[in-house]
Amino acid sequence: VRRLAADPQLPPVNLYKNNTDNKSVSYGSHENYLMPRVVPFGDIVRGLTPFFISRQIMCGAGRVGLGQDSSRPGFQISQRADFFEAEVGLETTIRRPIINTRDEPHATADKYRRLHVIIGDANLSQTANYLKFGTTAMVLSLIEAGLAPRVEVHEPVAALQTVSHDTSLTATLRLMDGRRVTALDLQWIYHEAAAKLAQDTGVGDAVDGDGHTHALLERWASTLTELDSDRDAAASSVEWLAKLSLLEGYRERDGLDWGNARLGLIDLQWADIRPEKGLYHRLLARNRMKRIVHDDDINRAVTEPPPDTRAYFRGRCVSNFGKDVVGASWDSVIFDLPGRGRLQRVPTREPLRGTEALTGGLFARHKDAGSFLAELLGQTPGPPPA
Repeated sequence: VRRLAADPQLPPVNLYKNNTDNKSVSYGSHENYLMPRVVPFGDIVRGLTPFFISRQIMCGAGRVGLGQDSSRPGFQISQRADFFEAEVGLETTIRRPIINTRDEPHATADKYRRLHVIIGDANLSQTANYLKFGTTAMVLSLIEAGLAPRVEVHEPVAALQTVSHDTSLTATLRLMDGRRVTALDLQWIYHEAAAKLAQDTGVGDAVDGDGHTHALLERWASTLTELDSDRDAAASSVEWLAKLSLLEGYRERDGLDWGNARLGLIDLQWADIRPEKGLYHRLLARNRMKRIVHDDDINRAVTEPPPDTRAYFRGRCVSNFGKDVVGASWDSVIFDLPGRGRLQRVPTREPLRGTEALTGGLFARHKDAGSFLAELLGQTPGPPPA
């Protein structure tokens, strides 16, 4: 976008990270999670639906306007909620479902499922993104273990929109067993179950755990606590609340009601990704939004693959042997070696293989693709066992 914007022959180009044009069109910010194929899909639906209905109180990006076309004045928590019309389904652009059934695993299909999540907002807040992915992964662990909370929300689509339209977080949802709970209540139910699983398995131990579950559980709990009792503190990490606080400042200063077009423009300017223009980025620069990762880490992640998945193998193949790589995708890397009569395809169907621990030494031993592939494919012996 910066290159296009710098071209004097082209009209101005801006990029906004949001989910709707507020004229009835919505576009997604999809998430994908790796799951064992053996987990029954019905368990996924039952375990995730109440969680997704309530997750938005931590991960919503906030939106001016109610209804798909923003025809009703107001402010709501989620940019996506008003565009959902079904509980379960395959569609992504019409009759959007809370639980999407699209399943292209890009991995060994009889072993893995790719859970395709379309309900989330396009967040700028680092904390919102951290909680969105981290808490969802923990709930999936609960589902895989058969320990997801037994809660079922009456009329899930209506409940999703009720939560989004209630910035006070006091609206109650009816459960199928007759109880009434708030979105905060639902999140605490899931947090309690996740914390117990982490304790029972040891992954959540502050000293001997897996290195991230303990911190995630603490951040999850502190965010829920702040949403309940200290919204000023929560606004530094919860994106919809930060945006609402900013908009309320303009409303109070200039006497604006929610139908005023200026508020819609401020909402749009929040999503401008240019650091010098976007309102979120201005707050971030003033330390009014919390950071979890720093710019150096972000810039490094653009070019350096994570070391603990197949992305490491794929990325190193491209960086080390780029002139010999003619294709790289989720499930294979394809080489075209000089003098060979046909292309050499290396499958990468196993997402947790090809890590630095497994292949780092192989890359270190070979400077050319031919000898690298020969050892990888067992055509020449590797080093003796240590």
